Amino acid sequence: MRNLRFRRAARTSVLGTAALIAALSLTACQSGEPAPAAFDAEAAAAQAPASDTGKETAEDTGTAGTAGSGADTAKDSGSTTAKPASKQQKQQKQVSDACTDTNTELAITSVPRPVNHMLLTVTNTGSTACNAYYYPTLRFGEAQSVPPVIEESQPQAVVTLSPGQSAYAGIVTSSADGSGTDGYSTTDLEVGFQNVDAGSAGGTVSVPLGEEVYVDSTLAVTYWQTEMDDALMY
Repeated sequence: MRNLRFRRAARTSVLGTAALIAALSLTACQSGEPAPAAFDAEAAAAQAPASDTGKETAEDTGTAGTAGSGADTAKDSGSTTAKPASKQQKQQKQVSDACTDTNTELAITSVPRPVNHMLLTVTNTGSTACNAYYYPTLRFGEAQSVPPVIEESQPQAVVTLSPGQSAYAGIVTSSADGSGTDGYSTTDLEVGFQNVDAGSAGGTVSVPLGEEVYVDSTLAVTYWQTEMDDALMY
């Protein structure tokens, strides 16, 4: 008896569900819209974990990977651009060697202007840079002293010569108006160099004049200059 009632109740429930679905389908057909798809609980349950898993994977992989890569890049970049201290010290090392008779070559020429002027040229023939300190010391003929320097010709900084470079000094041999005294002619010239302390650097060099040069009490020399025109403007 009980089984019969249960079967009737189940049959009634099934028939009621079928009727409800039919009614919904009829309503959808009348409104022109497609019937709603039956809810698939198993499909929804299967999709939910997949969505969470993808999110977690994206968060774990994307964020952590980018931060780690940036940190490593910054660390590597810093260690690569740093220079060894020894190399920086070498770059900052200043030239201190003086130009002397052993690492240079001298030449002297007469110039048409200014009158009674000569140009002394020193060229670095060594393999390293040298400093042409102060001015050349000159001895024409049998002179017992060197001529004075023209103070206003002092440059802003010491003249440094790289291998192959030249510096210049102008020489006023005599007065243009004949006001000089104790004049004499000579074909001999000895040139010396100075060190950083204004003392003698190396030996003297005999520079042939080629022809007699007249000098008097107005004989003077300029400081070493980097430009020829600067040496001849006094």
